[in-house]
Amino acid sequence: MKYRSVFDIIGPVMIGPSSSHTAGAARIGRAARHLFGRQPEYAHIHLYGSFAQTYKGHGTDVAIIGGLLDYDTDDTRMRSSIETAKELGMIIQFYEEQAQMDHPNTARIVIGDKKAELELVGISIGGGKAEVTKLNGFELRLSGSHPAILLIHDDRYGAIASATTILASHEINIGRMEVSRKAEGEQALMVIEVDQNIEDTVLNELERADHITQVARISD
Repeated sequence: MKYRSVFDIIGPVMIGPSSSHTAGAARIGRAARHLFGRQPEYAHIHLYGSFAQTYKGHGTDVAIIGGLLDYDTDDTRMRSSIETAKELGMIIQFYEEQAQMDHPNTARIVIGDKKAELELVGISIGGGKAEVTKLNGFELRLSGSHPAILLIHDDRYGAIASATTILASHEINIGRMEVSRKAEGEQALMVIEVDQNIEDTVLNELERADHITQVARISD
């Protein structure tokens, strides 16, 4: 790793019981999986607010792990995701946190293996929808409703132009774009939501672009 319909109203097709505590949680876990780019060897799941209080009864635990296994919200394997993950060698730990967060349905996921580690904070906002609000210390707002590319780059002129020029050359339309940085002149994060899934050839081209150091994607 180099990192409209009626269902928007009534919620997604899903394994229950709760759109916010189950489907939304699954989407947080799946976003972490897609950004990490492979199945992690370990997962530390920190739950806050309502998630911490009701996660076993509402299936938040099996949903997040199902997402880490790349299950969609309606995948019947979701119910046995924890057992499956353990059989595959994933080390799992849940933490019921007492700290107050801005949103009651918040999860902080730390996943990794011998090569890398990823930390993601996500919130379930209702109706099966979720947003990623922090990634490896970067603040962001990523809905997961559209394919997205995340680019870690040097905070220099030309980095954004390099990325947008490549996307334009492949006739890829940008729906939303957000840039954040930790400090002037240091690393920055570019989040680009697009209208179609991104092919590997485009990702490879982005990886070679000036000032871009890491590329990840979330597919639809």
